[in-house]
Amino acid sequence: MENFNATQKDAQTPKQIFILSGQSNMAGRGGVNKHKHWDGVVPPPCRPDPSILRLNAHLHWDPAREPLHSDIDAKKTCGVGPGMSFANAVRERVGIVGLVPCAVGGTAIKEWARGAHLYENMVKRANAAVKGGDGGEIKALLWYQGESDTSSQHDAESYKAHMEKLIHDVRADLHSPSLPIIQVAIASGDVKYMEKVREAQQGIDIPNVVCVDAKGLELKEDHLHLTTEAQVELGHLLADAYLKHFAPQQHPPTSVSSS
Repeated sequence: MENFNATQKDAQTPKQIFILSGQSNMAGRGGVNKHKHWDGVVPPPCRPDPSILRLNAHLHWDPAREPLHSDIDAKKTCGVGPGMSFANAVRERVGIVGLVPCAVGGTAIKEWARGAHLYENMVKRANAAVKGGDGGEIKALLWYQGESDTSSQHDAESYKAHMEKLIHDVRADLHSPSLPIIQVAIASGDVKYMEKVREAQQGIDIPNVVCVDAKGLELKEDHLHLTTEAQVELGHLLADAYLKHFAPQQHPPTSVSSS
């Protein structure tokens, strides 16, 4: 059995920090049944590793393990989300991964406006993650939210403006004007306005903002939340997007010919 005790070396190693934010499909409902119990199944791509840490609700680093959001989205039952499969997919390229869970189920984009509790808590947690002198750096914000904004025409039509403002505000408040944002185009919600929100998400044209599409990933019987398998796949899509667009590119070693 692996030893996941935090060591002094781990605490001092520079972390490549990723913020996980949005609503329930980022918090993770994979493996949560209709009786609101998590089945406890952790797929191999989501297994813990000593190089993956998470910032807990008390702003301390712990070894990361599913469910990542259990003490953040604490009023709901959390299961498997995309965070661990993402972290396992990027850790060999980035080293120590620090995950900062911030997602809360059932929340609309207006609840993430600057000044609102959810937004301010996200910024507080992100700032806490880089404190301590260990050289940690926030590498990206992973964002999956929008299902709650498909219930009315007004919310759907105003989504793009709200999301663009959130991007500008969080970059300003984290003093990172080019902070990479990887957002997920939703795969569920009220069908009447779901496509309107998806169009908004895919239509954001801001530098260093990319979108991955969750449409086509398997949904649970509630037709709202991704299955465990779909969450694993989404984590890999997010990792692919990060490695392709934002991670330092690996170059093959230059061969030196002898004369």
